Amino acid sequence: MRARIYQPSKTAMSSGRARTKHWVLEFLPESARTVDPLMGWTSSDDTQAQVQIRFDTRKEAEEYARDHGIDADVFEPKSRATNVRPRGYAENFAHDRRGAWTH
Repeated sequence: MRARIYQPSKTAMSSGRARTKHWVLEFLPESARTVDPLMGWTSSDDTQAQVQIRFDTRKEAEEYARDHGIDADVFEPKSRATNVRPRGYAENFAHDRRGAWTH
């Protein structure tokens, strides 16, 4: 049974980083998905691919995989600096704005 251990990145749809602090152990699919000829839906007999286990630290995830005989690949996160403007969104409408309105 193969799995991967990674730290999820933030979603592109929000600026929050709420679910990016923990580590996830996710099982890789063992068989390819098949397409239902009538409806066109994809399905799989592999139920392990639906399992995601969350851990507080990378070490906990690696220990769990080792204790349960799971061959896991660890992927390091690619961190980036936070983009915080000093005055935030309100800066766009400030009365003491230095630059010209660009719209």
